[in-house]
Amino acid sequence: MFDWNRSCSYDEQQKRRFHATARSRLKKLAAELALPPGSFEVRSNRAGIAVSGEVTLHHDRAYIQVGQFGMSSGHGILIRTCKGRKDYTGGPNHFVALTMLDDIPALAAAVRAITAIGRDAERRAA
Repeated sequence: MFDWNRSCSYDEQQKRRFHATARSRLKKLAAELALPPGSFEVRSNRAGIAVSGEVTLHHDRAYIQVGQFGMSSGHGILIRTCKGRKDYTGGPNHFVALTMLDDIPALAAAVRAITAIGRDAERRAA
């Protein structure tokens, strides 16, 4: 398992692994949520040497961002609703632990509970 809590600060190898692994997990999350192709994008902002930067899954109705911004609280995944992929502020912020990237079904359940997108949530809304 990837060590999500090992700092990327001033560690280029760790930052490279962090971004690659987070991108991979967010793509798995999109598959778990059964998001239609073209309804989302996964992008990465490596930022400066002193921070992790962030990896974002931006769906038409949800914004999910992974970073080491909540290290003291153990939180590092931001989940919120949005109105399209040009909406970068969206609804209220919700945070879950970075380690949820190691349990994609549990992370998908959290995303569905917060945003009502994805498999099961979309069927209930119909």
